[in-house]
Amino acid sequence: MTDSEKLDLILEKVNGLDEKVNTIESDMQEVKQRTTNIELHLENGTDKNIQLLAENYIELTNKLNQAIPAADKNLAYEVKLNYLVTKVQILEKEVAELKSKTA
Repeated sequence: MTDSEKLDLILEKVNGLDEKVNTIESDMQEVKQRTTNIELHLENGTDKNIQLLAENYIELTNKLNQAIPAADKNLAYEVKLNYLVTKVQILEKEVAELKSKTA
C-alpha cells in the first residue's frame, strides 16, 4: 500500500467521522428543542395546575376545619342532652314515689 493510498483511506475515515459528528450535532439540536418544549409545558401547564390544586386543597381544609368544630359542638350538646334526659327520668321517678307516699 502506497503512502497516497494510506492518506486516501485516512481521509475517507475522517470524512466518515465528520458525517457522524454532524448527525450527532443534529440529534443534539433536536434533543435541546424537545427539552425546551418540555420545560415550557411544565412551566405553563403543570405548575399552574399544581397551584390550582394547592389553592383548592387549602380552601377545602379550611372548610373542613370549620365543619369539625361544629360537629364537636353537636356531639357535646348530644352528651349534655342525654345526661339531662336521664336526670329528668330519675326526677320523674322520685316525684312519682313522693306522690305515692303522700297520697
